[in-house]
Amino acid sequence: MAIPADQATLDTFAALSQATRLDAFRLLVRHEPQGLAAGEVARRMQVPNNTMSAHLAVLSRAGLVIQRRESRSVIYRANLAHMVATVQFLVRDCCAGNAEVCDPLLAALEPTCCPIEDK
Repeated sequence: MAIPADQATLDTFAALSQATRLDAFRLLVRHEPQGLAAGEVARRMQVPNNTMSAHLAVLSRAGLVIQRRESRSVIYRANLAHMVATVQFLVRDCCAGNAEVCDPLLAALEPTCCPIEDK
């Protein structure tokens, strides 16, 4: 059974409402599409491996990250499709029949793709 969109959105915001998880998700977004090994995420964020593993598990349950095994490493990637679905849920009724109402919001959502230094 699929999770209702409103519950999925609540789970997403709950997962991102903790600073370390938000930073981890942003780090993984910067490393799309290759992703990062769990240990590398922990190292870059200066968080103990077991603590980071728990944070990544929360992000995974919320649908924000996907993982794959490569040899002995678990590689994590940001689930950008989930983030798009979350934003779409939030703005679904934005324009209320007036497209010009949403134009500033849509313009603000355009990617800037500026390089950001990792932690």
